[in-house]
Amino acid sequence: MNPTSQYEFTIVVPVYNEEDNVERLEKELSAFLPTSLKRACVLFVNDGSRDRSLDLLREVCKRHSDFFYVSLAQNSGLSAAMKAGIDTAQSPLVGYIDADLQTSPEDFNLLLPYAADYELVMGIRANRKDSFFKNLQSKIANGFRRSMTGDTAKDTGCPLKVMHTDVARRLPFFTGMHRFLPALMLLEKGRMMQIPVRHFPRMAGVSKYHLWNRLVSPFMDCFAYRWMKKRYIRYQVGEHNFAETEV
Repeated sequence: MNPTSQYEFTIVVPVYNEEDNVERLEKELSAFLPTSLKRACVLFVNDGSRDRSLDLLREVCKRHSDFFYVSLAQNSGLSAAMKAGIDTAQSPLVGYIDADLQTSPEDFNLLLPYAADYELVMGIRANRKDSFFKNLQSKIANGFRRSMTGDTAKDTGCPLKVMHTDVARRLPFFTGMHRFLPALMLLEKGRMMQIPVRHFPRMAGVSKYHLWNRLVSPFMDCFAYRWMKKRYIRYQVGEHNFAETEV
């Protein structure tokens, strides 16, 4: 049995070459779980790390009964790691936080009260602790994305989100989709709420983002989204005559 089915909320943490952050992840996540507004567990998704991240995650999960991990056979990117976590989670709600902990798991409790009424509850990074150039890139990318997709997300790059698991599983995933969660929720008629959350400087490890994957690639992905939106298939079964069978 998948142990995440015993929880109300699964926190997915994609990990790629974050050995210097694993100790802090263990400390902050284990401190948060007893205070979570929903009974929660942690699901690490090791995205083919080439450092000691996987070995450290194995040890962390041995020490905590509410911590679990899956490991991808090779590095597949953040969107693939998120999809693997969402596909694995069997709790009604699934959350997402980055392994760099530039947002705090404590702030999930700011999002969770709205999860009953909104399929996607996402943070807005207040007083961002990034460089001027990084903030400028994000501002340009967010503005272009909103004009292309029609979503109203102010900060789609904020790595703190709560989603209804069943809806999240239906979203069409592709490389770069983590930037388009609000727009993809629109395709499923999902509702979105945005809440300000705290933001912190990276304390350890190295950022995986640069000009190409923060600015150029998202521009290209916007055109892919527009193409997909026109061809998106959505349906619901209204009736069937399948008889229930006894096992």
